[in-house]
Amino acid sequence: MSNAADKSPLIGKVMIIAAWLLLLALLTLFFNDRLDHQRNPNRNLNAASETDTPSVQLQRNRFGHYVATGAINGQPVEFMLDTGATDVSIPVAVADKLKLKRGQPAVYQTANGPITAWRTTLDEVQLGPLRVGPVTASINPADSTGAILLGMSFLRQLDFSQQGNTLTLKYPQSGAY
Repeated sequence: MSNAADKSPLIGKVMIIAAWLLLLALLTLFFNDRLDHQRNPNRNLNAASETDTPSVQLQRNRFGHYVATGAINGQPVEFMLDTGATDVSIPVAVADKLKLKRGQPAVYQTANGPITAWRTTLDEVQLGPLRVGPVTASINPADSTGAILLGMSFLRQLDFSQQGNTLTLKYPQSGAY
């Protein structure tokens, strides 16, 4: 009987430690999801249209950027909209995952100075219900962040307007889609 009594406090301590570890794991999952949603509030884009023209509304993240989930050539990616970028800019590691072909080298002026990147053409870029293609892009060897900058080679093919923390993108009224 003393053998069972000796194990009882040990089992109790193990159960308390297991409960704390489970609580910590659940809190970690909860807060990681909340932080990810604050970084990219546009993970699930829905069509928002007052007319027959498809459109998408993006919410600004807590850092003041428009980050959204989309696709390149049918493969899911995450974009950061950048009206200051001439082309869609794709880090080398992401371009390799997407199996993009490296074209001619070109020099681009960036905030950190000139870089040499490779030109490429994307068959299609999708953001919610909006699909544009072909789109010129660059494969950027100087970017290790993994962020795909959705530049003007995509954005100039759409109408966009900002009101408060919402950016609305849609096909131009005269354009075919």
